[in-house]
Amino acid sequence: QANVINLKTFLSAVRLAHQGSDTGVLPLSPLVPAKNSDVEKPKTKMIITSRRDYPLTKSFPFSLEHLQTSYCKLARIDTRVLCLKKLRKLDLSHNHIKQLPATLGDLVCLQELDLHDNHLEAFSGALCNSGLQKSLQFLDLSQNQIQALPIEFCQLRGLVQLRLDDNALLRLPCRIGQLSHLRFLSAARNKLPFLPSDFRKLCLENLDLFGNPFEQPNPLVPNIQLKIPLTLLECAARATVNHRIPFGRHLLPSHLCKDLEVAKTCRCGSACLSSFIQITVTMNLHHVAHTVVLVDNMGGTEAPILCYFCSLDCYSQFLDRHLQSN
Repeated sequence: QANVINLKTFLSAVRLAHQGSDTGVLPLSPLVPAKNSDVEKPKTKMIITSRRDYPLTKSFPFSLEHLQTSYCKLARIDTRVLCLKKLRKLDLSHNHIKQLPATLGDLVCLQELDLHDNHLEAFSGALCNSGLQKSLQFLDLSQNQIQALPIEFCQLRGLVQLRLDDNALLRLPCRIGQLSHLRFLSAARNKLPFLPSDFRKLCLENLDLFGNPFEQPNPLVPNIQLKIPLTLLECAARATVNHRIPFGRHLLPSHLCKDLEVAKTCRCGSACLSSFIQITVTMNLHHVAHTVVLVDNMGGTEAPILCYFCSLDCYSQFLDRHLQSN
């Protein structure tokens, strides 16, 4: 954006200097400091809220830290956006995006990701194992078509706020208790029949589970998956988890590692893998959240949660206490 005449004069002086001309004949002018109004500051924020304003030929400024492209009818994430390494906030809400590219995880500074009101059916495990593990704090996946989140989702340990409203979720991640920084969780109007047992480990400020078809808990009707006697695999798996024996894909097949990472925990504290008794019990949601949105129109704040037992003895002891308390 230089002045054309001054630029030509400068280039002429450079050419003459390159040719070895005497400095006395060079067309030089005194240096004058640039005014603040003449200096264009790097652009850090851009908001686009219509299809006609979306740049089709012009690149996005690489200095952007906040980008919003809503109501643009995008069917996929623009590859030019994936080159904005300084992005801290990315708002792609109200579009038609069906799939997220794995390279989205290369935005290592990304703290807020808003994908509200799109056509997503999944959130890939590759993203959960990317640089987003440390950076991502706010994630909005509400109003999509997601039925389940991957096991790896709980690797996003930096999450503080998670919105999952108005999807088709049939379950929450079984290791959701690993999200130790999570303070705001909203999963209203999904298809959750119960909560995972790890849900007890959460420490939330605000929780909204309104409008889910929660089942009525019945501890007297257990789902018995016990294998007696225990298989050698079950014994080895229980010993590995109970004694915290290190394991990894360099020692065990990957499918065994995945099974060990999601081992169930009995009420007695022992682990169980594929041999267990499962029931649902009632949990008051105030045990995990300071503020709870009512679960239903009846004013309830309770929900069913899965509970596991590693043996008939553990289940019998629980049943005795349960019957006595009632």
